[in-house]
Amino acid sequence: MTTDADLKNATSDTAWQDDVRAGVRHVRDLALLPLSPAERAAAQEAAVRHKVRAPKTYLDLIDWNDPADPIRAQVIPSPDELVETEGELDDPIADHAFSPVPRLTHRHADRVLLFPTYQCAVYCRFCFRKESLTSIGRGYTREALEEAYAYIEAHTEIREVILTGGDPLSLPDKALAEIRARVEAIAHVRLLRIHTRVPVVLPSRITPGLVGALQGRLMVTIVTHFNHAREITPETEMGCRTLRQAGFVLLNQSVLLKGVNDTVEALEELCRELMYRLGVKPYYLHHGDLARGMAHRRTTIAQGQALAAALRARLSGICNPVYVLDLPEGGGKVPLGPCHVEAQDGDNWRIRGLDGGVRVYRDVVGE
Repeated sequence: MTTDADLKNATSDTAWQDDVRAGVRHVRDLALLPLSPAERAAAQEAAVRHKVRAPKTYLDLIDWNDPADPIRAQVIPSPDELVETEGELDDPIADHAFSPVPRLTHRHADRVLLFPTYQCAVYCRFCFRKESLTSIGRGYTREALEEAYAYIEAHTEIREVILTGGDPLSLPDKALAEIRARVEAIAHVRLLRIHTRVPVVLPSRITPGLVGALQGRLMVTIVTHFNHAREITPETEMGCRTLRQAGFVLLNQSVLLKGVNDTVEALEELCRELMYRLGVKPYYLHHGDLARGMAHRRTTIAQGQALAAALRARLSGICNPVYVLDLPEGGGKVPLGPCHVEAQDGDNWRIRGLDGGVRVYRDVVGE
């Protein structure tokens, strides 16, 4: 049995780098995986269109005897990605249209996205920024972010800075400390939010050095990206515990993916384990964005609504994510969950309960 002490001893400041080097970092590394010649040829062709990368410990979770393995589906290139469907977009949520300066997106009044790097610890096949990650491929430099910092300083309505990319936690501790210090020096910023898959795919990266680099004046929220309960391991559990004990708020956003987690059983297990085992609040369940070549992984909205309704009936409220669609053209995230209001007549509302029964509720308010 793996103990906390074992995990702590295995988690050094360099173990995560060894994990990355031992994994898949380039299309040629696909030759090292237990794929048939036909599978390998198809994967290599798809990988030319979108970068391929996965640390060894994440690859080790794959059941190579199962062609439908949910982890394999997320990171191993598929020839289905080469089929583009009408309506798919290069920039599904309009990051570029709302980018007043390089490395920054300002779509909502009180928060901005800051892109310190366009590199990731893992390249997910369904990524809605796959076009940017493939074409830009730039890493972190202090100079590259100066215009973005100046923009944040000039806009006093900004309360949250969201580090995204790319994966900000793939950066060295020194770079993370520089970014955190620079952002927290801006007086009107209250919270630093970090969107990352590192706790999922590279938990050895969660080191004391990383924690120290992120601690300071600002409240810090880490938004992880678990999509399936198979991704939850003793190592990810230890990594999330380290982040919790450091005082960070942990949330999770999943993507609804056909063939990965599009059953109520898969989502129920994921959401329960996130909250009860990892202490990570299920935050969003995203409807699949219109990224190119991903029609084979998208469900319909109606299917997603049915799953969200089933989860609501099965899970504690604290375990339920909000099913959302990030609208094209910068419309933002809108909830798609089922509406329980059946009708309204004056002060009387007909509302369907979780048991399926419809009850009349009357507004009772004072003058």
